[in-house]
Amino acid sequence: MSPFWEKFWYIFTWMTQGTSYLNARAYAILHRMHHAYSDTEKDPHTPHFFKEVFTMMMHTRNIYNGVLTGTIQVEPKFDKNFPEYPAIDKIADHLMTRLFFAGLYISFYILFATHWWMFLLLPIHFLIGPIQGAIVNWAGHKYGYRNFPDEKDQSKNTLIFDFLMLGELFQNNHHHAGARPNFAAKWWEIDPVYPIIKLFDTIRIIKLVKIKAVQ
Repeated sequence: MSPFWEKFWYIFTWMTQGTSYLNARAYAILHRMHHAYSDTEKDPHTPHFFKEVFTMMMHTRNIYNGVLTGTIQVEPKFDKNFPEYPAIDKIADHLMTRLFFAGLYISFYILFATHWWMFLLLPIHFLIGPIQGAIVNWAGHKYGYRNFPDEKDQSKNTLIFDFLMLGELFQNNHHHAGARPNFAAKWWEIDPVYPIIKLFDTIRIIKLVKIKAVQ
């Protein structure tokens, strides 16, 4: 991306994540650790060392906070090549900012909700980041099928739920070719985000890097 679009999407990501904002550097480092050490004890979010999803996500949260605060030493190979805007992060990650977004969500429901039970959906808005992460990392490494059985982890494609996760539950495909923008690999699989990526490349919001296809 150009410097303008990089900053635009950085701010846009903060605005749309709201209460569950994730620091880009910490997120990138955890994602790289997940690929390098997938389904081993060094993986920050594998389901194979925990009895249920909540314990796994608390473990992920502890590693994320450790990376964010510097209490966990990060391997140099993971700690590079990502955007950093400390001034934005300082505001976005502040408790008062998160409470402000929570207030916006509640106000929206007060204005537009037509039944009391709709307010029960608010926790999903407050915690959508962790919820999405829990679904992808738990289901995507426990349930489904494998197009690439030679991968040394337990990644799977959870096809029935994949469309709701916008392609992210093609985990086996993604672990096989991590740099591939299209998470779908077979003719019956559809990554709903890939056409948007292609459109952004066409209108030069982003530039896709051409690499040799991985079979």
